[in-house]
Amino acid sequence: MIRAIIFDLDGTLTAFNLDITTCRTEVIKQLTIHGLPSSLFSLKESAFDMLVKVERYLRAKGIQTQEFFKSRKTVFSVVESFELEAARTTKMFPGVPETLQTLREMNLKIALCTISGERATSYLLKRFHIEQFFNAIITRESVTEVKPHPSHLEAALDALKLRSHEAMLVGDSVKDMECARQLTVLAVGVTTGISSRKELNRSGAHYIVSSIDDVPTLIRQLPKNYDN
Repeated sequence: MIRAIIFDLDGTLTAFNLDITTCRTEVIKQLTIHGLPSSLFSLKESAFDMLVKVERYLRAKGIQTQEFFKSRKTVFSVVESFELEAARTTKMFPGVPETLQTLREMNLKIALCTISGERATSYLLKRFHIEQFFNAIITRESVTEVKPHPSHLEAALDALKLRSHEAMLVGDSVKDMECARQLTVLAVGVTTGISSRKELNRSGAHYIVSSIDDVPTLIRQLPKNYDN
């Protein structure tokens, strides 16, 4: 039985408004200033994927771990500045507060599992007056590895004190679906963000919805003894 809904944030509850290309360009610039080769990175990969490459590169060179944490701090600082700028102008999707209220009335726990930083996340939840709906908020600072690494979602499950088969993850990206499937969490793709319906299906979504408005109806339609 589903006892909790865990939401992604950008592209799921709010419009994805981050200037990805400019952000990634700045991240690469700052990493090269730190002495890393620009050829190591691509604008097609996220800043967090770049950090994985940084860690591997430094380890192969026998460079101390503290150098990685310096790079990590720099990358997070760049990303946070872009996130805060995007948070000031992005819009919340229609029906979000009403849907969250409905889920609460269905006696479901609600959590947020987002790659976004704590400052931008807190700003958005307060700006749109929806912070009171969440039983747990897991940002990138809450974990050492972000989605699609399963530890990010595991942190949300631990905070809710639930097992994986008792939760549903609703997100707009391939990484959300991959993360959910690794933990046998019910994966629900929403087509309001960065990944297409085909991409969401290919990455393992159990269900696809056009907006989070459809989530309460989906839950009601699940068999009462549902166990993914």
